[in-house]
Amino acid sequence: MTTVVKCPTCGKDVRWVPENRFRPFCSERCKQIDLGAWAAEKYKIAGNSQETPPDEDNRGGLN
Repeated sequence: MTTVVKCPTCGKDVRWVPENRFRPFCSERCKQIDLGAWAAEKYKIAGNSQETPPDEDNRGGLN
């Protein structure tokens, strides 16, 4: 029996098989919509903000 999941973008049933190259999405369109949402920062991963530490090479000197 094939596993069926819901497309995270539109909710359509998606067969979870190797032949479905868009899984877990139902189509290229839904995959691109999701990617666009990440790029627009509509999704965020929970956690503390981390600042980038200063480069060791740039401390008080010439480059």
